[in-house]
Amino acid sequence: MSSRPTRRDIILSSAVATTSLAFAEELFAQGQLAPTPACGADSAPTLSQTEGPYFKTRSPERQSLIESGVAGRRLELTGFVLTRSCKPVAKALVDFWQADANGAYDNAGFRLRGHQFTDADGRYRLSTIIPARYPGRTPHIHVKVQAPSRPVLTTQLYFPGESANENDRLFRSELLIRMAQGGGAAAGQFDFVLDMA
Repeated sequence: MSSRPTRRDIILSSAVATTSLAFAEELFAQGQLAPTPACGADSAPTLSQTEGPYFKTRSPERQSLIESGVAGRRLELTGFVLTRSCKPVAKALVDFWQADANGAYDNAGFRLRGHQFTDADGRYRLSTIIPARYPGRTPHIHVKVQAPSRPVLTTQLYFPGESANENDRLFRSELLIRMAQGGGAAAGQFDFVLDMA
């Protein structure tokens, strides 16, 4: 049985992503989802965290991790890659990987893994799902961010309101995604601040 997506899968995935993205943009426009630029004169770069045991190189370049067979609550995650002085970082590599809705990582393939490059305004957009917790860990998304020819920032993003946050020894509130909910969709926002002037 082929694991390649069918034309129907692609159309359905595209429709879901478009609907979720429209929802996220509406929340931003209404001011219900505030931006998170943690940059400025006294700012510190985004906290780094361990990459953990499940990172894989050569992930596919894509903005949507939603594909045939991926279950879970949809999440549209958006944000910027910025310098400490709030300048956008264009063409920054942003590489995501995460567990699925059952708390499992795909270590054989690239399900729920992918990278992209920020646009001229330093913006990224990711269509994915909210990952499940697994023993010892609260739900989180792993990320590597790298400006062209600069060191890599490796970190993890967390979700507000998760009861497992308080028992996860790696959890840091500074890495919480700002979330807005609506119907069956969720929109999140997080800006990465790199150690650059």
